[in-house]
Amino acid sequence: MGNFVKISENQITRAILTDFYEKMLGNTKVDCIVVGAGPSGLMAARELAINGVDVLLIEANNYLGGGFWIGGYLMNGVTVREPANEILDEIGVPYKEIEKGLYLANGPHACSKLIASACDAGVKILNMTKFDDLVLRENNRVGGVVINWTPVSALPRNITCVDPIALESHLVIDATGHDAVVVNSLAKRGLLKIKGFNGMWVEKSEDMIVEKTMEIHPGLIVCGMAVATVFGIYRMGPTFGGMLLSGKKAAQIAQEILLEHISKGEIHKKKNTLKEKVAQF
Repeated sequence: MGNFVKISENQITRAILTDFYEKMLGNTKVDCIVVGAGPSGLMAARELAINGVDVLLIEANNYLGGGFWIGGYLMNGVTVREPANEILDEIGVPYKEIEKGLYLANGPHACSKLIASACDAGVKILNMTKFDDLVLRENNRVGGVVINWTPVSALPRNITCVDPIALESHLVIDATGHDAVVVNSLAKRGLLKIKGFNGMWVEKSEDMIVEKTMEIHPGLIVCGMAVATVFGIYRMGPTFGGMLLSGKKAAQIAQEILLEHISKGEIHKKKNTLKEKVAQF
């Protein structure tokens, strides 16, 4: 084994800074921004990237995956119900059938595979980036997000006067779980009403969450457990199939909306790849 190549601290710092600012400049306006990198957000972003959509995923934590790492009660087995096991097959996650239609996978394995699959698809990621507000356009149509560094919110109030920045997008997907922080930014302005999630009923919850995954306001799609919070749906607890399928459906809805914008000439970027791939979706 040979010695490491000689590289100075200055060169390492320049590499990190150059890469970050190049990525930031390329993400100031994208097709779709997904807020929240739990299982539904990762799945939505992955599906969009696979189908040629310019997508950015933002996450407040330094890690991606949300509760997908640990399952329930700090135990790292994660369950899915049929047909969500097909997604585990798609991203290469091994699992075992516990009883008919109920499957269990290793949480760290499943989560790391989903993250890697999203990265491989071309999803661009900003972690340690906290959603602060929405960019709004005519008739309160959503036109992007306002963001700040996550650590800013942890600073003492007398030194937190750090203005955020904004990123534009044609669509935003709220995948922020039970908190539904993106939707709440509209609710506090009286533009939407939120019912709050209901008690646990797994059998009802997962189907309803997938069913109610939709565009709930012009430019804003809701998926995952944020759907439960918006519509007062039962919570599902430590089973993840509904979140994965909800993320997949959110991507389908986003692509249909983007194609409509393209057909109307409202998106002027080159979209041949998107048109071809969505036609096959």
